[in-house]
Amino acid sequence: MVGADVAWMLVSTALVLLMTPALGFFYGGLVRSKNALNTLMMSVAALGFVGVTWAVLGYSLAFAPGGAFVGDLSRLFLAGVGLEPQGTIPHLLFMAYQGTFAIITVALISGAIVERMRFSAYLAFLTLWALFIYAPVAHWVWGGGWLARMGALDFAGGTVVHVNAGAAALVAALVLGPRKDYGRQAFLPHNVAFTVLGAGLLWFGWFGFNAGSALAANASASLAFTNTMLAPAATLVMWTLLDLARTGKATAVGAATGMVVGLVAITPAAGFVGPMAAIALGGLAAIPSYYALLWRARTRLDDSLDVVAAHGVGGTVGALLTGVFASKAWNGTVDGLLYGNPGQLGTQAVAILAAIAYSAVGTLILLKLVGLVIPLRADANAEGLGLDISQHGEEAYASGEGAILILPKGEASSSVPAVMVEAAGGRA
Repeated sequence: MVGADVAWMLVSTALVLLMTPALGFFYGGLVRSKNALNTLMMSVAALGFVGVTWAVLGYSLAFAPGGAFVGDLSRLFLAGVGLEPQGTIPHLLFMAYQGTFAIITVALISGAIVERMRFSAYLAFLTLWALFIYAPVAHWVWGGGWLARMGALDFAGGTVVHVNAGAAALVAALVLGPRKDYGRQAFLPHNVAFTVLGAGLLWFGWFGFNAGSALAANASASLAFTNTMLAPAATLVMWTLLDLARTGKATAVGAATGMVVGLVAITPAAGFVGPMAAIALGGLAAIPSYYALLWRARTRLDDSLDVVAAHGVGGTVGALLTGVFASKAWNGTVDGLLYGNPGQLGTQAVAILAAIAYSAVGTLILLKLVGLVIPLRADANAEGLGLDISQHGEEAYASGEGAILILPKGEASSSVPAVMVEAAGGRA
């Protein structure tokens, strides 16, 4: 094992883990204040439920030896996963790093179903989705599965993470239906500053997401790191220009969204393209996502926080453009369309379509199964009150003397920690 590689991967794992609470702030600022905590919790919960699930079974399904479609159970409960080398880093560290990807992929889907999904149903769904949708797709691309054998390029998760989550988000939004009063009243972001903060922290964490995917402190990591700086910068510029051309105003929500779209788009290409190609890719990626977002707003599709436009469309464009801009001069192994290898673009398209089809059908099945046991939607009264109170018994912003704690029926206030009663103005 190489000390520098181990150090870099330790840092990268922490950076990617940070992205999940950062996503919570990005999403949380975009919802109404009565749903801010619930939206944050949808990201925070993934840290625990997906994290444990990954270690117990998910890692084995994704990375254990197996067939073309899924790994076997030889790594169940992390059997054989210790401090032995996996490349130049400990196997255990490789498992932890990959686990952070599973966590944030599931959390991404929550942006399409905020402000209306029952939290207990969401917990069941995210656990099952991590096992039966994310892990197999990760195996296809990164675990030696059929897409890897075909030669599909996905440096850090354009297909495995973003296309996969985008397809699931579309299905989930359709199954749950629109929010109460959707289309009849404006649902305005309650804290745009949170959203910009979340986007900035996502960009920071994304250096571990992309450059860490080199799995070493080497030239490939340096290329991915630089491209992760340049591509979203180009998307931010293009998004701002599109805003100015259309409305005469450059919005902060638009800037934050543009940053994220650029990060999504460069993810599959980060270690395969040169820096000028990364700038071109980032600028081009802004256009379809921008107009997909505008189109969605005119429909009855309540993809609340535009996961499909940002991650589904952004990931698809990035994965396709990887097949266009990939260059042996930078990655040392494969060229794309611009350098005489048009077949790579076809391979990328097959990978995208496979991920969309599997994720969409699998997500529909899982939601229907969960719905047989737990109602998927909060009832109309709970939705009107806000999911912070109805699902968590808390408020993001205390009013008056403080928040009123909502206790289970028949539960005495003495069972509530004193610090929580004090924070609630002494009322419980």
